[in-house]
Amino acid sequence: MEPSAFDTLFRALGDPTRRALFERLARSELTVRALTDGAGISQPAVSKHLAILKGAGLVLDRPQGRETHYRADPKGLAPLLDWMRLHETLWAGSFDRLDDLLKRMDQ
Repeated sequence: MEPSAFDTLFRALGDPTRRALFERLARSELTVRALTDGAGISQPAVSKHLAILKGAGLVLDRPQGRETHYRADPKGLAPLLDWMRLHETLWAGSFDRLDDLLKRMDQ
């Protein structure tokens, strides 16, 4: 079974190194060289992480000469935001019911 976009997104953000790269790219557009300098990992490892982030729709690239510039694509977070809204609604209802139960118990 092929993973959904949602699964791909969560796997991409599940790795702390990829999250750190994504957070840096959310602040500014950077090249692989600039990302490697601050990541504490090798250039091939940064490139692999970028490929995963790009595959998850979280990163856009822009070739310029011999370098490629990367930036975060906030639209890639849409499945995560949808998931959070769904669970917020579910939890809010649960907390409302718990609050009602506690009020009835206090009476």
